[in-house]
Amino acid sequence: MKLKSKIFLTIAFVATLFAACSSGNDKNLTVSGLNPAKFDTIIHEKPVKLFVIKNSHDMEVCVTNFGARIVSICVPNKADIATDVVLGFDNIAQYADTVHNASDFGAVIGRYANRINKGQITVAGKKIQLPQNSFRHCLHGGPSGWQYAIYEGQQLNDSTLQLSLHSPNGDNNFPGNVTATVTYTVKNDNTLDIQFEATTDAETVINMTNNSYFNLSGDPSKAGTNMILYINADNYTPCDSTLMTTGEIKSVYGTPMDFRKRHPLFETIGDTTFTQIKYANGYDHNYVLNTYTNGKGDDTKVAASLYSPESGIYMEVFTNQPGLQFYSGNLLSGSVVDKKGIAYPQRAAVCLAPQKYPNSPNKKNWPSPYLKPGEKYFSHVAYRFSIR
Repeated sequence: MKLKSKIFLTIAFVATLFAACSSGNDKNLTVSGLNPAKFDTIIHEKPVKLFVIKNSHDMEVCVTNFGARIVSICVPNKADIATDVVLGFDNIAQYADTVHNASDFGAVIGRYANRINKGQITVAGKKIQLPQNSFRHCLHGGPSGWQYAIYEGQQLNDSTLQLSLHSPNGDNNFPGNVTATVTYTVKNDNTLDIQFEATTDAETVINMTNNSYFNLSGDPSKAGTNMILYINADNYTPCDSTLMTTGEIKSVYGTPMDFRKRHPLFETIGDTTFTQIKYANGYDHNYVLNTYTNGKGDDTKVAASLYSPESGIYMEVFTNQPGLQFYSGNLLSGSVVDKKGIAYPQRAAVCLAPQKYPNSPNKKNWPSPYLKPGEKYFSHVAYRFSIR
């Protein structure tokens, strides 16, 4: 039985458990207001719970091992008030109900984040057909990608959580038995440090990232288009009308794709005279990072930054990856009630997800996503928060 089908069978059980556990008392709540009891259950005969990691400077991150999802990130705002800056749900029942609440909020994406053209790859000389779940492309590893898997969680200390997953050969038709880990660490400079690792027993493709939706104002009941964005990229990979990369690399110069000079999203996001904005109804594009040169990424340099004038919260992104997918929440619609009873409207938040370029398995001249036995996949992403 496919993973997604199994999830549907657990929804009734999870919903019952949620009702039984929903009466927790305030002293048991996290800083972000989550009740850990609402995440404590069994799915696919595996325990699911909420993990809490934090530092000594009032930063707290909550993670569930269902999809290794970040549920909340709390950091102080300019008034020194704890502010949750990511979208999500406040209970496991909603995360597991992929019929009504399908989302990738905060999830670790794999095996391959983003799109693969027509779901077709060639590995070790063999052509492989992957699931087609978005305009006939394979998106985020297919309809039962790792965002729906149950990871094994081990809290190493107050500030570090390690989650691991075994993905069997043939998982969504991807070859090779893969062991993957993601390690979340909250550092004392208010950085959320994320390290992705993977090994395989047969050649395969790997492209992992975290898909958190950021609204730094702390008020996701409103569009986040007044947030100010910077992306350290001279070029991007344009898409066709199905949001598949065309194979070109184009300059951002003189276009709404240019965030080298930071500006609020509302200044360019509605410019549908520009074809790329029209295709995505906003932004859903991969940027070619200037921080990646000669086959190596410099994760000491800022790849992107985001700022909220309302809260004063400033976030910097660091990575060793070649690309950054910028998604402006175009498909959010206010149709689902989320954390704190808020229905997130269109463009309530943005994703800034470092990764390999979309469709890289089919582009020999792009940074390779292939992983062979004896090699280790390693991706480093860090989100550092401060007040400006």
